[in-house]
Amino acid sequence: MKVRSTDGNFSFYILPCLEEAGFSLIEVMIAMVILAFGILGVMGSFRWADHGLRYGANGTRALAMAESRLEAKRSAPWAALLTDDLNADGTPDLTMRDDGTQGDVQAGDGVFTAGQEEGGIRLIWTVRPDRSGPLLNAGAVVIEAQASYVVGQAQRREIRLGTLRANPRYLGGR
Repeated sequence: MKVRSTDGNFSFYILPCLEEAGFSLIEVMIAMVILAFGILGVMGSFRWADHGLRYGANGTRALAMAESRLEAKRSAPWAALLTDDLNADGTPDLTMRDDGTQGDVQAGDGVFTAGQEEGGIRLIWTVRPDRSGPLLNAGAVVIEAQASYVVGQAQRREIRLGTLRANPRYLGGR
């Protein structure tokens, strides 16, 4: 079809379009399927990241609990080394044992043990004097804290810390 301007100076032709441009229904559906797979992949990575953050937080809490228990033992008076005030109210809540019960591995081995579980983290701490007999006669003790927690479905992770503490009143080989 020929179209002429109103002043007659130019003219142009308009050709009818035989095909219309656009996407077919099949193309749109294929694009939606591809987009859905992409979104599923992103959601899976978010779930994996959340899982890692949760177990990373448990590891950080376990480390903080072990460090806290070691510091409490390092700052306790020597005579009160085998008692624990877990809630900081001034009265001992727990007495460490060497009788083979409540987390102590072997009775009479000279290693005093105590433990607690909090928020899925099992914390066990030990005091091992350098010689047998009363704790007041020991020259030094090795204090260890072990925190373990579950990772995944059946895996356990473990953090172990230790320190050496000298008896401030020890005078030598008694």
